[in-house]
Amino acid sequence: MQAWQVHQNGEPSEVMRLDDVARPVPGEGQVLLKVRAANINFPDALMIRGHYQVQPPLPFTPGVEICGETEEGRRVIANPALPYGGFAEYALADAAALLPAPDALDDAEAAALHIGYQTGWFGLHRRAHLEAGETLLVHAAAGGVGSAAVQLGKAAGATVIGVVGGAEKAAVARELGCDVVIDRRTEDVIATVKQATGGRGADVIYDPVGGEAYTQSTKVVAFEGRIVVVGFASGSIPKPALNHALVKNYSILGLHWGLYGTKNPKLIQHCHEQLTDLAARGAIKPLISERVPLSGAAAAVQRVADGVTTGRVTVLPSLENGATA
Repeated sequence: MQAWQVHQNGEPSEVMRLDDVARPVPGEGQVLLKVRAANINFPDALMIRGHYQVQPPLPFTPGVEICGETEEGRRVIANPALPYGGFAEYALADAAALLPAPDALDDAEAAALHIGYQTGWFGLHRRAHLEAGETLLVHAAAGGVGSAAVQLGKAAGATVIGVVGGAEKAAVARELGCDVVIDRRTEDVIATVKQATGGRGADVIYDPVGGEAYTQSTKVVAFEGRIVVVGFASGSIPKPALNHALVKNYSILGLHWGLYGTKNPKLIQHCHEQLTDLAARGAIKPLISERVPLSGAAAAVQRVADGVTTGRVTVLPSLENGATA
């Protein structure tokens, strides 16, 4: 089979290599899955660079989120068991963690439903307890993680403010349903949020960016507001001033979604049922901006790493001759 492999850490476009390798053999409790679609996540790039908390032994095949097919023909969503990741024709996964792919979504959409939407659901509902009528601010609202949070916020009945970088991403955020869109490159984020909320600020802030975005969040969070920290795509990890949280009376909530897999896996199943229902009702639908063949995976991972994509970029091994669809 063909599989992308990383033999040394570095930039994805430089170190990913498409090789002919043997199909992986399932270990105890594992299954072999035919990869129907593999979604690209920012952690894939971090892992390839050697900057992620999980560092599989070299060489490894990246790709942490797929829609696959079992030997019995079932369509499932899975997080591949590294080092046999999803940017390949076949991958391994833990049998106990497989989730049914929603009928309402095609393969690419199903592959993109898991990590970003589960993170959004846990962040907004389990951690921040977002309520209908509240204001939700989403940083990087046109990206893969942010776009999921926007849709989930709208489905929950919140007013959603999306912060993006650039006119193209602003258009995407509007299409996603943001009530207010702020282009951080041309607008004052703090002033615009205060104006849009009548000076009150945002009740819940969803931050996958860190750095300056987190600083802005502390200045626009409402009384009894909640800042949900889900990542640091900017590369800068903030150092919160706890005296500021005390004086303004807001909460800082960390979210490491992966921990639920070991600490409380039943919640992951419950969340998937909620997401499947929302997808069936048309309330959420992963935004797939690019569908690329397996041969285009390295370049696509690099685009995600560089922050120039919107929504989700998904690899489909079934696409032929380098054509996109």
